[in-house]
Amino acid sequence: MSLAVVYSRAQIGIAAPLVTVEVHLSNGLPRFTIVGLPETAVRESKDRVRSALINSGFRFPSRKITVNLGPADLPKEGGRYDLPIAIGILAASGQLKCAELDRYEFIGELSLNGELRGVRAALPAIIAAKTNERATLIAKANGQEATLIRRARVYAAGHLLEVTGHLIGDNRLAAVKSNLPKSSHSTVELADIRGQKRAKRALEIAAAGGHNLLMLGPPGAGKTMLASRLPGILPNLNEHEALEVAALKSLVEASFDSGNWSIPPFRSPHHSSSSVALVGGGSQPKPGEISLAHNGILFLDELPEFARNVLDQLREPLESGVIHISRASRQVTYPARFQLVAAMNPCKCGWLGDNRCRCTEEQIQKYRSRVSGPLLDRIDLHIEVPPVSKEYLYHSSRWEEPSSTVRERVIKARERQHNRLGCLNQQLHGKQLEQVCCIGEEARRLLDNAMDKLGLSARAYHRILRVARTIADLAGDNDIQVEHVSEAIGCRALDRTHY
Repeated sequence: MSLAVVYSRAQIGIAAPLVTVEVHLSNGLPRFTIVGLPETAVRESKDRVRSALINSGFRFPSRKITVNLGPADLPKEGGRYDLPIAIGILAASGQLKCAELDRYEFIGELSLNGELRGVRAALPAIIAAKTNERATLIAKANGQEATLIRRARVYAAGHLLEVTGHLIGDNRLAAVKSNLPKSSHSTVELADIRGQKRAKRALEIAAAGGHNLLMLGPPGAGKTMLASRLPGILPNLNEHEALEVAALKSLVEASFDSGNWSIPPFRSPHHSSSSVALVGGGSQPKPGEISLAHNGILFLDELPEFARNVLDQLREPLESGVIHISRASRQVTYPARFQLVAAMNPCKCGWLGDNRCRCTEEQIQKYRSRVSGPLLDRIDLHIEVPPVSKEYLYHSSRWEEPSSTVRERVIKARERQHNRLGCLNQQLHGKQLEQVCCIGEEARRLLDNAMDKLGLSARAYHRILRVARTIADLAGDNDIQVEHVSEAIGCRALDRTHY
């Protein structure tokens, strides 16, 4: 047979569209041609495939070889097509006789001696192959990713000869067994932080409702420590959420450690990060920090030190939960439903109100204006983190509330929210918000007065309602009380006093 058809998967964002690899051998001068919109790494695969076949003991056909990667208008990139091309050549030349090639999908890069190397974005490809009821043959380096998917038929090989031996039935490979890691929690402990009761309360509210949080305070007050403790009081990700996180991670790493896959991701990019690093992009759009923080936390320390145009690009994904990246050659959409936690100093030196501060009023305003009002308006909780009192420096951590206790309250509050409408309070919109955030006349007057005195927007009004609903859930109340609204307003009091 001079024509062979083999299946593989491309990578377009988090999707893995099917690619049909057609290999045709014809008479004529020896020539190796790859068509179907291949990029440089794909065009170079002909040299890798040739050497891999020869060094594995196979005969490289001295004929005209045409490889078509369909569909023709889908860009193909990377070394992931080496293995399917090699299998197609062996099948078309009669060196590999397998009647079940259409039941497999192949993904893997070949070294010159025939060894298989791992590729990025193997996990989305395995999930897509499972949906199409096909088995997947991958490199051993990607085998750990395959263990995260239940009931998927995946075979991991280390060499081209292992793949061919499996296909002809001489030496069958053992299927990769699903082995989901046991649930674990963050190793950092909330009880390590002495004092800061108000800040810890805000952290609990943020965790319970999925709310965004801004902490303002001098250096050394514990803002970074508080942020790093947030994953420890969040519930573990469910299987679907963890798979989404793992799939995004596989786009940037050829192999990764899945041991802590159920812990919500915590990303903390440096303030010198570019917009591409933060939101994603490039000529071949890759996910940025906001997508790698999907279903987890994005922590921005020293918030005003980020470029203002970089921060303003967070506004759309904070509302929609996705990021659309458009380039001349392609458009990609990545999920980006993250919880924003930010920290900043009250002024450039950080010691506003202290004798050490030498900042002028103009310098203070210039420093704070680096963060735009529309972005601040999208942050639910604005709290002040004061310096730690001396009395707490020698205070034993055993008197502080541990993460496990706070996590139990957070889990119960989230269960109430999911049982009510199937989503967290931070995601409530429109009629859902009106349905679950009804307040009494006294609470409404309190909220109206706060809007007038603090100059709050309609968006801030709705965010206060969501926070009040979360506070009521933590208290186990079905109705929002005046004290819940009062505490929610207190969590926005920095709007006017500091900005």
